[in-house]
Amino acid sequence: MSRQDELVHIIGDIRRSIPTLTGVMVATADGLPIAHDFSEDAADRLAAMAATALGLGERVVERTQLGDFAEGVFRGRDGYLVVYPCGDQMVLVLNGPANSNLGLMRIEARSAAAKITEAMR
Repeated sequence: MSRQDELVHIIGDIRRSIPTLTGVMVATADGLPIAHDFSEDAADRLAAMAATALGLGERVVERTQLGDFAEGVFRGRDGYLVVYPCGDQMVLVLNGPANSNLGLMRIEARSAAAKITEAMR
């Protein structure tokens, strides 16, 4: 199985576990979408924003001596966007509605981030 196929499979697993999600993406840490189920226009913008969120999160936890960056959670009136580092070069993004089960999102995302990190080695 190719790396791309592995990433698509991981995204599919997340979507099957949490069908209420509105999108899942794996992007590079410099903002390029790799695998996702967003529209192409949304994917390009979201990948760039996810890379920015990853960089900001890493700087915040470093400056406040909180250890390694583990996750970034953004909550708006209409939903959530969560960002997880996958090794040093990738980022995982989950987008869900306001009634999302954030605990389940965290469990699935942490597991998926570990699989993505392994797949990219």
